[in-house]
Amino acid sequence: MENSVKISIDGKSFEVEKGTPIILFLKNNNFEVSNFVFAEIEGKGSVDLKYRIVGGEKINLVDKKDPRALEVLRHSTAHLMAQAVMELFPEVQVGVGPAIENGFYYDFYRETPFTPQDIEEIEKKMKKLRKKNFPIERIEVDKAEAVKIFKEKGQTLKVELIEEKSDDIASLYKQGDFIDFCRGPHLPSTGKIKNFKLLYSSAAYWKGDENNLPMQRIYGTVFFEEEELKDYLKFLEEAKKRDHRKLGKELELFMISDRIGPGLILWMPKGAFIRRKIEDYWIEEHYKAGYELLNTPHIAKIDLWETSGHLSFYKENMFPSMEFDNAEYQLKPMNCPFHIEVYQAKMRSYRDFPIRWAELGTVYRYERSGVLHGLLRVRGFTQDDAHIFSLPKDLDRDIEDILKLNFKILKTFGFDKYSVYLSTKPDKAVGTPENWQRAENALKNALEKLAIEYEIDPGEGVFYGPKIDIKIKDMLGRSWQCSTVQVDFNLPDRFNISYIDEDGAKKQPIMIHRALMGSFERFFGVLIENYGGKFPLWLAPTQLIIIPVSEKHLDYANKVKEIFLEDGIRVKVDSRNEKLGYKIRAAEMDKIPYMAIVGEKEENNNNLSIRIQGIGDYGDIAINDMKKMIQLKVKSKSLDYNI
Repeated sequence: MENSVKISIDGKSFEVEKGTPIILFLKNNNFEVSNFVFAEIEGKGSVDLKYRIVGGEKINLVDKKDPRALEVLRHSTAHLMAQAVMELFPEVQVGVGPAIENGFYYDFYRETPFTPQDIEEIEKKMKKLRKKNFPIERIEVDKAEAVKIFKEKGQTLKVELIEEKSDDIASLYKQGDFIDFCRGPHLPSTGKIKNFKLLYSSAAYWKGDENNLPMQRIYGTVFFEEEELKDYLKFLEEAKKRDHRKLGKELELFMISDRIGPGLILWMPKGAFIRRKIEDYWIEEHYKAGYELLNTPHIAKIDLWETSGHLSFYKENMFPSMEFDNAEYQLKPMNCPFHIEVYQAKMRSYRDFPIRWAELGTVYRYERSGVLHGLLRVRGFTQDDAHIFSLPKDLDRDIEDILKLNFKILKTFGFDKYSVYLSTKPDKAVGTPENWQRAENALKNALEKLAIEYEIDPGEGVFYGPKIDIKIKDMLGRSWQCSTVQVDFNLPDRFNISYIDEDGAKKQPIMIHRALMGSFERFFGVLIENYGGKFPLWLAPTQLIIIPVSEKHLDYANKVKEIFLEDGIRVKVDSRNEKLGYKIRAAEMDKIPYMAIVGEKEENNNNLSIRIQGIGDYGDIAINDMKKMIQLKVKSKSLDYNI
């Protein structure tokens, strides 16, 4: 064979004519080409299947089962969407369009917002373009030529990207009349893109900076298999039903008011009640675990934040300072400097350790308006914060104790599935290598002693120390960042805190930052979505509602109510002059765990006819039996309503 060269594919050696595209070689050698999406070449990285073989390459094929293949499919679908948008709305400026978890998006600048009807038309156009099966071709040109191409098209945002990000040679991808600046790799043609769905559009900013152009971001999803797409769309429907913003409004749990300000939560009576129950449980468990509680102010003089380093490292996330009494004050973004002030109130002895201080402390952080999201991203929130001052020799044990309490509390709320990450030293860090190694070993030892599976997240520790992050999984399998345990060398050093050791010498303790829920606001939002608004009995604001069949049974309903109230059960009577079916539907909508229907039969038998939230009719039950069942479920913090 003329111009033959040797290559390796998935570890096997082949001879091939130089310049042959990988995809052609696969077809000629009876590979199942449809299984493969792109290739990895040792020393070159990811390439399209149309890559032309030079010789000597060690090629690994990537098939559809590889998660990276899905990223390529999604990125190619983002290009297909941009092509459709350009054909329908040629005036748009094209931004960027990456693959993301569960889908893709593309940003566009257009003065007129995209409507839901526009999104439908774009999806229809994508399907037409897919059927045309345009080849997706990689073109390499010098940087100046790439700039010229996009200037002629009037795509100034692309010109800006090329000037900022391109090497001397720019890689472009072309399909039909559409061309984009992109590193790739991509699918061989648009015909390979099949099972996609556009979802919605939202506001964004060019390069994520609110001072830049306002962009419109269109989101979509795509899968290799049709069944996978159907399953994901069902998942989205269920997630939509559980959206904490929707349920929060319907169940009157919380609200956000324009008069108060974005990202600031108003807890309504039902939500405030549930929050109080969670707080009471949290406090009880912390006292049992040997913690003491602190309460600290919402503001402090600016020099506290200078000493802590927050003004240097965190200023852009802090609200502007305020001045009065000839001093400058700052709303607190963190609780930790206050806890250090309490520590410094007197000299500490090694006998005092470990010192465990916890606080439900409300902090304030300036989150950009574009990222605010119900309870999940707010500007004022209450951290379930704790700081443990540890002796170096006890660091392993103290971290182990933190994790035990952490998983106990999470399990109480039904979270027994999670992913755990150990984040190690980043490039920019304070503290000695010896301290970092000691802290990482302590975190690792605690996880392994408790037989907790974890992954190493290299270089993702905070600048002041390594950390453990715990992402809980909800009923839909979604992951939520929740708990964190961080070892800190920085603040003890900056504040120069110390204790008197056994040998009489002053030494510096190690500080551990710890949050179990992260923030009450975020955790509450996750709970709403996890439970679908059906809070466990111990948290439910109303545990039982008594519904008289008619007005003549109202006296019996109130008599039963008093029996339950005497034992602390949260009960109401629906005394409205409405039909029985209406009252039952209202109780279902309010997610009340139990309904007791009472009429002539129930009054004569001195019992109740019970209906269970989300399940239906249970049947008759004696009043005392119902009372005992509720008490038992509350005491055990049961997560189900089954009788």
